[in-house]
Amino acid sequence: MIDLNVAERRLHLDVDESELDIRRAAWKPPEPPSIRGYCKLYFDHVTQADRGADLDFLIGASGVSVMRESH
Repeated sequence: MIDLNVAERRLHLDVDESELDIRRAAWKPPEPPSIRGYCKLYFDHVTQADRGADLDFLIGASGVSVMRESH
């Protein structure tokens, strides 16, 4: 179960810490979808949604900041 409380800005995953330790130990990073091309570029360089889903090598390059509310 996941408990989300937006008003209190709280997210809680109801899983024992020991289970999370087991899952972390077993986790392996995903294989890249491709070794070249646009899929590889996307996989390697597009940032997460909370960071704007932008190409990491373009961030800050234009000299204009992108405000969070503009996405």
